[in-house]
Amino acid sequence: MTDHPQKSTPRWAPIALVLIAFLAFAAGYWLRGGGSPDAAGDAETAQAANERWISPMHPWIIRDEPGECPVCGMDLVPMSEFEEPGGPREFSTSPEALAIMDVQTAPVERRFAEAEVRMVGKVAHDETRLASITAWVPGRIERMYADFTGAQVRQGDHMVDLYSPELLVTVEELRRARQSLDRLPDSAPDTLRATATTALEAVRSRLVRWGLTPAQVQQAEAGGTQSDRITIYAPIGGTVIERNGLEGQFVETGARIYQIADLSRVWVMLEAYEADMPWLHYGQKVSFSAEAFPGEGFEGTIAFIDPVMTERTRTVSVRVNVENPGGKLRPGMFVRGIVRAQVATDGRVMDASLAGKWISPMHPEIVKDGPGTCDICGMALVPAEELGYVSADSSVEDMPLLVPASAVLVTGRRAIAYVAVPGADRPTFDGRVVELGPRAGDYYIVRRGLQEGDRVVTQGGFKIDSALQMMAQPSMMTEVGGVALALADEDNTEIQAALRDLLTPYLLISDHLADDNAASAAGELDALAEALATLPSESPSASALQATLAPLQQAESLEDLRIAFEPLSDAFIEAVAAVGMAPGAPVFVVHCPMAFDFRGSDWLQTDREVRNPYFGSEMYSCGSVTEQLVEEAESQAAPGGGAAHVH
Repeated sequence: MTDHPQKSTPRWAPIALVLIAFLAFAAGYWLRGGGSPDAAGDAETAQAANERWISPMHPWIIRDEPGECPVCGMDLVPMSEFEEPGGPREFSTSPEALAIMDVQTAPVERRFAEAEVRMVGKVAHDETRLASITAWVPGRIERMYADFTGAQVRQGDHMVDLYSPELLVTVEELRRARQSLDRLPDSAPDTLRATATTALEAVRSRLVRWGLTPAQVQQAEAGGTQSDRITIYAPIGGTVIERNGLEGQFVETGARIYQIADLSRVWVMLEAYEADMPWLHYGQKVSFSAEAFPGEGFEGTIAFIDPVMTERTRTVSVRVNVENPGGKLRPGMFVRGIVRAQVATDGRVMDASLAGKWISPMHPEIVKDGPGTCDICGMALVPAEELGYVSADSSVEDMPLLVPASAVLVTGRRAIAYVAVPGADRPTFDGRVVELGPRAGDYYIVRRGLQEGDRVVTQGGFKIDSALQMMAQPSMMTEVGGVALALADEDNTEIQAALRDLLTPYLLISDHLADDNAASAAGELDALAEALATLPSESPSASALQATLAPLQQAESLEDLRIAFEPLSDAFIEAVAAVGMAPGAPVFVVHCPMAFDFRGSDWLQTDREVRNPYFGSEMYSCGSVTEQLVEEAESQAAPGGGAAHVH
């Protein structure tokens, strides 16, 4: 090895370095106004020495010195950038830090909300258009003209020939009554003639009640043939849906031989979830589709909403009257219905076609401009306002106050929204407790806590809330005056562990739906139910999560599973956002803006590779990661600093 000669250091170098250091110190001293012993300068120096640094994107990352956020790589900023709050939930920061946090706001508006209620159900017979053919007199079935179930008959068609010994006796009685009246001399007292006439009419009426036509009675009275048999005719036209008798069978009075259904109008029986009840009203139009006719739409009118809820499914039956002139819709068909309503205050609905109208309480298709009676049943019409509709002279007060659903942080105990403080010197946000009404699509109806024109944080609210938690200020997790609970608070350890256990069957169901595998997704429901059962009952998220299980268990197709998977995802995201999750794989929120007719929907994943459970192979990778709810545990980190892929 060759030794390289070292350069000699000039003798004046140390002196120059000392001089430069002294000049730099002196310049800094004078620039800070340190020419005199100032107590304020000493305080600033002490503050700089004790400064702590925080990640603006992940506020729980706090360091004693500057550097980069270990999660996102962004530069840490001094905590002094975040001013001391002026109110119990007030947060203030610099414009630069706010830009890094990517906070977005939207105004609170007063307008009619667009609510969309999706339901599933089946086609059924219209019970008001059913007719039975029964034996009105004991006898033996001689002939059944409709030979099979499903036969089409017209009103007045002959259906049954019934031989009856009792009929034979009555016909003989009719003939004798006729003869007795005919044999009376002209000189007979009027009372005797009236008695004979009354007896004859009584026998005639009895035969008519047994099903004989006036022509048959007249023929029997005149001594015609086949007077010992009754021919029963179809009271309505339609389809034979039951054939209960057999030729040669002896039947008693009242025995049902046929049942006929008129299918020119049918019922569609839909099941509505409990949360959708505020938006459903008598007389609303329902659009629906049938599996048998893809791409074809049908429409009906809500004629009945069951006043009793089914406890097992937590749903309410909604009956829709549907005209079916071509007979396309057949009882038993599976259908999916949608009700689109403009929501007003107090759970009322705005429908311009019904404003100021009068409706039949029994037949909703009867709508008139003024009071009157129903053309079908004769019942008095009632104003549409009595059935939950806004009056024709509605005003601004009828429009509800709406806040975007993404602006509300719901814990189960309370709801918080962060509002931009107008006129502040720095970006400032005030956290307010909000009393919410029902959810209408992408909005909540606000009862208290916000005013029209307030600008609420629609993106970045969790980051503001986390920053307040790090400052030990009240946040979504605490009442005002309390100490904020961090996501890793040991009081929530049991709930966080249960949510981590729930993640496993949830992810399996999500991946099976993305693979279009309904059977495998349904096969994970037992594991999902077991995981839900472990949620502590005191958890505010427990009831909301457990309520999503029944619709999943009742789903009969891949599409039904996807529809029922959305409420589970929404409840799961709210639960994790509220209390966090036990350490493990990271948890991301993924959003697909095209799901459910462009309404959009979210779900959870443990990696960033999108697998869309709502579209599957149709649009497998549609969506993007919008938020990371849970950071990756150190034990889950992959070699080289990458995230481990966990399912």
